[in-house]
Amino acid sequence: MRIVQLLPSAAFGDAVGNNALAIQTILRESGYETGLYALDIDKRLPKGAVLPLKKMGHLGKEDILLYHMAIGSELNDRLPSFGGRLVGQYHNITPAKFFLPYDFNSYSICAWGRRQLRAMAGQPALCIAVSDYNKQDLREAGFTCPIEVCPILIPFEDYDKAPNQAVLDRYRDDWVNLIFVGRVAPHKHQEDIIRAFAWYKKHLNPKSRLFLVGSGNTERYNQRLSAYVEALGVQDVIFPGHIKFDEILAYYHLADVFVCMSEHEGFCVPLAEAMHFQVPIVARATSAIPGTLDGSGVLLPDNDPVRAALAIHHLVQDKALRAQVIESQNCRLQDFQYEAVKARLLKILQTFASQS
Repeated sequence: MRIVQLLPSAAFGDAVGNNALAIQTILRESGYETGLYALDIDKRLPKGAVLPLKKMGHLGKEDILLYHMAIGSELNDRLPSFGGRLVGQYHNITPAKFFLPYDFNSYSICAWGRRQLRAMAGQPALCIAVSDYNKQDLREAGFTCPIEVCPILIPFEDYDKAPNQAVLDRYRDDWVNLIFVGRVAPHKHQEDIIRAFAWYKKHLNPKSRLFLVGSGNTERYNQRLSAYVEALGVQDVIFPGHIKFDEILAYYHLADVFVCMSEHEGFCVPLAEAMHFQVPIVARATSAIPGTLDGSGVLLPDNDPVRAALAIHHLVQDKALRAQVIESQNCRLQDFQYEAVKARLLKILQTFASQS
């Protein structure tokens, strides 16, 4: 019996792709015959880590095809042709509406993916949702198969590598550093973070800066953010762009508060990353975010910039509150530890594999 993974696209540094690579490792360590295949493969990935779809071959009736559902793709329509028993791991598909004002191509792909999701509802024998929010999303799309919830595999030991010294030297001072890490995209609402930071800097702490770490290919949205910073007249908003992993680590080491105003997340790996780096979190209570935090961090009911700025200020100034929030995050972080998630995922797959 083989357990084979399939991705529409294997991208370098992408959370879905990283999760699939981690699953491949644990399946091999557990003695399973396995492979990871994709329709499109980023050339920056290690050679042979992901194989082209044409090498997968037809699966036997006892084999398992673990398919990662995250975007519109021709593969979504071809799944029955591959054979095997289908298990879908659902990472969420961003609602198309967020992209409509900025990028018609992204809008079209997401809208296509959402239509395909509903059409796929009767195909998997089992689904694995990376959050309770995603499980509910599958149910609303018409999926009636068993759905297990298991977080993404995050190799936290990678985050203990040395951070980039040049970044540390440049920004290590007595200023307060706010950070958000994530793709620059409309549903992430970086403009709301900028609004909150502008109020915080003007009214509460002029010696502060904001790092918006991440890159994106939605040019019109990028232009809007730049124009927004200029219109607000706010200084010290820094867009590092596409950077190396050790530079990302450095920004986390510098951070005093992690601020997330995203309107749509299927899990939000950077929240778990902030927990690992002992950075207190202020986040808007939307989509999967309350479930990922699960009582930790500081949740905001809306995108009001003053409310967010005051929450940030309290976490910076009140040491007891800061320690309390970090402790709550440390407790939640235990649920995302690699070995715990590995054991949970293997149990789900082993139980399914044993069923005839």
